[in-house]
Amino acid sequence: MGNRLSKIYTRTGDDGSTGMADGSRLSKTDTIFNVMGDIDELNSHIGLARAYLAQAVKDNETPNKKQLPEHLQSQPTLDFAQALVIIQHLLFNIGGELAMPEYEGVNATHIEWLEQQIDAMNTLLPPLKDFILPTGSVLVSQLHVARTVCRRAERRAVMLQQQQPQAIRPTAVSLINRLSDWLFVAARFCTDPKQISEVLWDSQVLQKLANDK
Repeated sequence: MGNRLSKIYTRTGDDGSTGMADGSRLSKTDTIFNVMGDIDELNSHIGLARAYLAQAVKDNETPNKKQLPEHLQSQPTLDFAQALVIIQHLLFNIGGELAMPEYEGVNATHIEWLEQQIDAMNTLLPPLKDFILPTGSVLVSQLHVARTVCRRAERRAVMLQQQQPQAIRPTAVSLINRLSDWLFVAARFCTDPKQISEVLWDSQVLQKLANDK
């Protein structure tokens, strides 16, 4: 691996094309690279969420800085930090599938794992009775950012599937879709009702603005 990555720049992409694993070259504007870029961006946002989580865990040791809900710390069977690690690896594997169509990096088992995670988190959450705004602690806000990037990745993945069915596996599209659900639930899961409550959509906010005018 060290030899493969020893040369960072090759100049071969200066003409606006990128080489694929099979040796072919495609324009950097091809839909497949939009999907690859979205997946890479999403993976980076998950990485940032991991950093925020690590900081939140550290801050949680100080009484006046606690922002993590108790259930996030008392569920050994639901290791949230490790889940983020696994998700980063799954996203990396989707990138591998896009670059190498013959490679299978994600499968139905991974989708089932996400669903099990969603169900496990949901059992510890209050019912969702209203729309929530994508905000809260830094960690929760970052998970919402990741969710929106995931939705964009899904839209472009579906577009790629329609344009070039052979370029992306259906399981990859399904996993991205399920991951967006996971991120939404995860944002709720990381909200500590004792410190930072979920911010609900409030019709009175805009109504008050109109009345003030």
